[in-house]
Amino acid sequence: MRNIQNLNEAWIFVRAENPTEGEKVQVTLPHTWNNVDGQDGGDDYHRGKCWYIRNLDAPDIPEKGRAYLEFEGAAMTAEVYLNGELLATHEGGYSTFRVDVTNHLKQNNVLSVAVSNARSQSVYPQKADFTFYGGLYRDVNLIVVPESHFCLDYHGGSGVKITPVVNLEQGSAIVTAEAWVTGPAEQVMFSLAGQEKEVQVTDGYAKAECTIENVHLWDGVDDPYLYTATASLPSGDKVTTRFGCRKFEIDPQKGFLLNGRSYPLRGVSRHQDRKGAGSALTAQMMDEDMEIIKELGANTLRLAHYQHAQYFYDLCDENGIVVWAEIPYITMHMQAGRDNTLSQMAELVVQNYNHPSIAVWGLSNEITAASPVNEELMENHQALHDLCHKLDATRPTTMANVFMLDIDSPILEIPDVNSYNLYFGWYLGELEQNDQFFDEYHEKFPDRCMGFSEYGADANPAYHSSNPEKGDYTESYQCVYHEHMLRMIQARPWLWATHVWNLFDFGADGRDEGGKHGENQKGLVTFDRSLKKDAFYLYKAAWNKKEPFVHLCGSRYVDRPENVTQVKVYSNQSKVELYLDGTLFETKEGETVFTFEVPISGEHTIQARAEGCVSVMVIRKVEQPNPAYTRPGRASINVTNWFDQGEADPTCYSIMDTLGEIRQSPQAGKIIDEMMAKGADSHGEVAETVKDNPALQRMMNRITLVSLLKQAGADEQSMKQLNRILQGIKKEGQA
Repeated sequence: MRNIQNLNEAWIFVRAENPTEGEKVQVTLPHTWNNVDGQDGGDDYHRGKCWYIRNLDAPDIPEKGRAYLEFEGAAMTAEVYLNGELLATHEGGYSTFRVDVTNHLKQNNVLSVAVSNARSQSVYPQKADFTFYGGLYRDVNLIVVPESHFCLDYHGGSGVKITPVVNLEQGSAIVTAEAWVTGPAEQVMFSLAGQEKEVQVTDGYAKAECTIENVHLWDGVDDPYLYTATASLPSGDKVTTRFGCRKFEIDPQKGFLLNGRSYPLRGVSRHQDRKGAGSALTAQMMDEDMEIIKELGANTLRLAHYQHAQYFYDLCDENGIVVWAEIPYITMHMQAGRDNTLSQMAELVVQNYNHPSIAVWGLSNEITAASPVNEELMENHQALHDLCHKLDATRPTTMANVFMLDIDSPILEIPDVNSYNLYFGWYLGELEQNDQFFDEYHEKFPDRCMGFSEYGADANPAYHSSNPEKGDYTESYQCVYHEHMLRMIQARPWLWATHVWNLFDFGADGRDEGGKHGENQKGLVTFDRSLKKDAFYLYKAAWNKKEPFVHLCGSRYVDRPENVTQVKVYSNQSKVELYLDGTLFETKEGETVFTFEVPISGEHTIQARAEGCVSVMVIRKVEQPNPAYTRPGRASINVTNWFDQGEADPTCYSIMDTLGEIRQSPQAGKIIDEMMAKGADSHGEVAETVKDNPALQRMMNRITLVSLLKQAGADEQSMKQLNRILQGIKKEGQA
């Protein structure tokens, strides 16, 4: 009989390299020492070794039985000591690992675990835009098993593997159950969907098959039906797991198919942290996250950028959320890190194989951002791809590629399907370049499956504008950005999966921008989950059709200096009524986004109504813009206004032309190239990246000069001066 004892209580935490030094604090798991400093940014962020210590009484172990310590998450490297003896080292902060302590137990024991998130040359991740929390941030258990038991030593797995293959035409599924046994055992009893199969054990391995007629499919968010499988040994050891019968397909023209029908994957990405808690999430917190995902109406999650908690994969199974699972092979390739990528991938696949929600295994994320595509990088990815197919013949591999990776790069040929992270309209370029990028890729490679793995724009819900623009961190611009992206995605059903970056704001210790320290604010929901930004409701209107709702955007934009203000409404209904101070102002029919131009003169109550749903806000006319709505240090440059004052000669070049158009003129191109060369003196690495990257050069050439200047922080006077110079140069063919 298997006995599992939870060990989350009564730990002593020591924040020091040496356990005999530093203050001793009693803690309960899950725990991270970076729950505050990893979210505030600055020099206090602690990356190093800390200790967790507790007493451990020897458990009752049956004759020839075994005792294992199980760690569900220890970030990033862990050393496990029992009574001062080092028993195991584990490298990788996101997966389960176990330590056999049977032969090292005394009646009374001291368990010490040194956990480190210090910088490393071989353990991923090491460079990325998120906080690398340290700690024992998931459960620790003591598992006691009889002599004959299901294997606990293979990459942290359960020792039981369930593979369903669905025949949609016959309405049936063939389910293969496999088990690996440690110790003497002659047979395994499998119970699969009510059918029992007793099979012989040969060299520690047993296998059974059964057919489920009239199979009840795991059918996404509509019907995520789960079967239960149990494997039992005569010794009393037993493992129970759930599985789902479903068929996933990815087609370059049709996109994602679930059980034979078109099922576009439209959803979000998620990091496993929260304000004040860091990565030490409770089950209740994860339940709350899932409820927000369900409210949004997403049908897919990219669980970035590492293995998440088993509890959360279970939630995805139960709620029909299709999952992209990946390892933290991110941003840069480390020469000494190849073995670590392979071990983390083996743990990811083995530990999560039975989850029906998982559709793809992610090999890496933006790995070429700081590493060239060379033979070593290619070999590492090929090894990961081959390992995935060796461990799991049923799921494809994928990659999340950084936007400047050339679409002709040979690394794109390694995974079964691909995806790109694009931020045109936020970090650089114009929103329309996202459309152009995918259309060009799809036209050139019509037989490749392509997805959209990241897109987003930061928004601090304290910031607002009647003229939102890229880089202003306003909630208003985040809406403009996502409205465009939603339209772009809806027009391209062949995108097999799209994932907003991100569902929640998350810890990013290296950031200090947009009015907050240590946070990436691209979330549709704030870091503490207390506030859903307006853009959240855009996707809810597009994706959640289960119950009517209406949402007024800009409720936090109270003080408005404009005489006529735009009022925007998101709804999943086809008709919206807008009321001004209790009187019907206007009725509009449409889909998802409804905009109204409303004259204002004092304080007004605005109501939006749709199918019995009501959203209310109060706004007021003011003489001057409220400075609290603009991030400190940002001076908005309204180029369009001064450019349209009759000064522009359309036969000459201007800053409103794209970089590529300007470079068609040797004279104008020389001026711009000299200007950019001067600006690159302090950004040599960026300049080299552009110079050596044909794909990035093409993208830059499509960006208007004014956009590049504003992104670089150019002031209005210098922009006007440059525009006057360009206006003195005639375009080719103009008299």
